[in-house]
Amino acid sequence: MTYVSPILVGILYCLLMSLIREPHRRRFNAVMVGGAGAAYLSGGGFDQWELPMVALITYVAYRGLDSWTFIGIGWLLHTAWDLVHHLKGNPILPFAHDSSLSCAICDPVIALWCLGGGPSLVALARGRFRARRTRSARARRRGLSRAAASTS
Repeated sequence: MTYVSPILVGILYCLLMSLIREPHRRRFNAVMVGGAGAAYLSGGGFDQWELPMVALITYVAYRGLDSWTFIGIGWLLHTAWDLVHHLKGNPILPFAHDSSLSCAICDPVIALWCLGGGPSLVALARGRFRARRTRSARARRRGLSRAAASTS
């Protein structure tokens, strides 16, 4: 569960974000990655070295206001920082030993979605359902017209 739950959380995040319409979805996600970049500031264990990473992710988040690619890069940067904290033994949540590892597993799921342009997964699912329903309706109509042709 240590590895599966974070993946499910990443997918759930992408699904929930899909409910926000564009361009607000992209901007909201830029703010989210900027906030994630500051998550370790209050005691991440790298003292003053936390500041350059926060500055970098803040810049990337700012660029993400207009670019899904930058948002994806921001999540990948946060993944790397999560791994460093996990290896050092300074988790994002001090009371949850594997919290940084879980975050490092979850964040690439979100990054992949962002690097793909942050599409609405809800709209994609609806489109596939409609396409499948349309194909099966066409197949039924073809089957009916063939059956009618064979009886005449």
